[in-house]
Amino acid sequence: MADFAAACRRQGIKATRQRLEILRELAATGEHPDAETIFRRVRKRIPAISLDTVYRTLRTLEEKSVIARVPSLKDRARFDANLDRHHHFVCAVCGRIDDFYSAALDGFVPPRAVADLGAVESVHVELRGRCRKCQIAGKKKK
Repeated sequence: MADFAAACRRQGIKATRQRLEILRELAATGEHPDAETIFRRVRKRIPAISLDTVYRTLRTLEEKSVIARVPSLKDRARFDANLDRHHHFVCAVCGRIDDFYSAALDGFVPPRAVADLGAVESVHVELRGRCRKCQIAGKKKK
């Protein structure tokens, strides 16, 4: 959290208690939570925090590249405090998002045809399937 406070100062953002608690919640989980989930969890520690504050803070942290927005199969934006190069496995059944690392995917070279579409600045791979929990639940139903 000290690193976050220092990063905020470098970016010209005040490291308020609300911002620190929102980032702490996001950094403490690998779940890639949405804003409402973060709000419910942070509200246990800061009862007066508003959902609007959580949304504005997440937007600010994303704009300053402190966190990243993760594409989701569902309608709500999800967030990730892990800014290391990584990829995502998304469960098509429950929507769970897990990080994974792959040197092979890190070295992916986009096809030449992509150059006609524009300049590639980064590559993020998302694999979709059924997580173990949903696989087991599906087998039990059969």
